Order: sequence, then structure tokens, then C-alpha cells
Amino acid sequence: QVRLEESGGGLAQAGGSLRLSCAASEHSNKRYTLGWFRQAPGKEREFVAAIRCCTTSTYYAESVKGRFTISKEFGQNTVYLQMNSLKPDDTALYYCAYDKSTLISNNLRVGGYYAYWGQGTQVTVSS
Repeated sequence: QVRLEESGGGLAQAGGSLRLSCAASEHSNKRYTLGWFRQAPGKEREFVAAIRCCTTSTYYAESVKGRFTISKEFGQNTVYLQMNSLKPDDTALYYCAYDKSTLISNNLRVGGYYAYWGQGTQVTVSS
């Protein structure tokens, strides 16, 4: 069982920044894919960003590309989501998701391929 601990959500003004963190309980030398998804009230869950254990490649939804940056701490199972130029449309519950495999680029955008999920952290952006 992999436990995911998210932190860093909160309230920001439009144009501001927040940084989310996700710490996974797995050992850092194992393969994994870690993604961020979000769900706004009344909307479906959507992919935000993802990163895999053993490459530097990162993946983003078009809606956040150029504003959000996903990164990982070398040797640790902690992944960050730096969110800049926030917009009210970014308001959502943000979930960290983890899978014990290196998902291919098409699959890492789909929540169903991730086996483990965090409890979510709320991000609210005011206009």
C-alpha cells in the first residue's frame, strides 16, 4: 500500500502562486509515475501534470502549460507542483495520484491508470 500525503493548498489571488507537495511512502529507487489531477465542483476530474521516476520528461494539460511546473526531489519520493499565474478557473480540489509503474505518455493522463490516490488539497483562487 502506498500512502500519499499532499500539502500546500490554500487561498491565492488571481496572478498569485502556490506550491503543492506530494510525498509518497514508497522507496525512492522503485519505478513510479506520479500525477496531479483536479476536480472543481460540478465538473469531472481532469489531468493537470505528471512525472515519472526515471526520466526528466514532464507532462501537462494544455490549460496549465507554461504556468505550472511539476518537479521531483532527487532521491526522494516527493513531487511538487509549482503553480504560477493562478486563475479563478484553477480553483479545485487537487489530488496526487501514484502508480508503481512508468506509465506511457497517453496513459499517465488518465486517472484510471493510477492505483493510489491522496485525499486532496483545496486550491481556491479569488479574482
